Amino acid sequence: MNSISTSKTILHIKSFNLKYHFNRYRNSGFRDLFISFIKNPISILFQKNEKISILEDINIKINKGQRVALIGSNGTGKTSLCRAIAGMHGKQKNIITNGQVRAIFDTSVVVQPELTGKENIEILTSLMFPTLSSKQRKHTIKEACEFSEIDEYLNQPFKHYSKGMKARLFLSVISSHPTDLLILDEVFTGADQFFNEKISIRLSKMIENSGAVIIISHDSELLKKICNRAIVLNEKKVSFDGDVDQAIIHYNNIHTYQQ
Repeated sequence: MNSISTSKTILHIKSFNLKYHFNRYRNSGFRDLFISFIKNPISILFQKNEKISILEDINIKINKGQRVALIGSNGTGKTSLCRAIAGMHGKQKNIITNGQVRAIFDTSVVVQPELTGKENIEILTSLMFPTLSSKQRKHTIKEACEFSEIDEYLNQPFKHYSKGMKARLFLSVISSHPTDLLILDEVFTGADQFFNEKISIRLSKMIENSGAVIIISHDSELLKKICNRAIVLNEKKVSFDGDVDQAIIHYNNIHTYQQ
């Protein structure tokens, strides 16, 4: 599987804003409800067109070879931004991607706990790489099993796996083929230090053969090893874009100030 895009720029976000629309329940007394019913029956229960601003004026350009750490406190919009990039909020005219985008947010949604680790690898491979031939799929499954180093546990039910073993299994499959833009949202959680080092080398090689990667993780040491650029989100906007070490310092300073 070769990278499709020949463009240097893999992702270009221009002045992107994200708002969530929702209906808010209105808790009113009987008198207010009666008056509302006379004026507008629909307004009794719902107040429409409520909006919450998630992201404001986001401008980001990511080129081939860049491994970008996306840093920010919970609720700052990291996952929402990545979902928008992956097209999960519909087509966004302010977000331009060149090539294939593969986004992994929660691998546990495809897990069958009663099945073995190997059987779950087969399922994950089929879902992530649907265009592989039968021969390529078999090779991918075999290679991922070997890389995970789970060995004899591969034929044990997945529900008996430790958190670290689950992380090994998922990361081994995810990193097995290149893509133009890979988005990983907290998929490293639970992996042991040795495997994090091993997977960081594998990811680096994958990026060299394809495009770029965006990684969300609270593990600053892991981000330092894998990434060559970092973006910090704070108060709905990009507050820093540059060196990883400096980004982590910037993020910690924000935390200290806000506390």
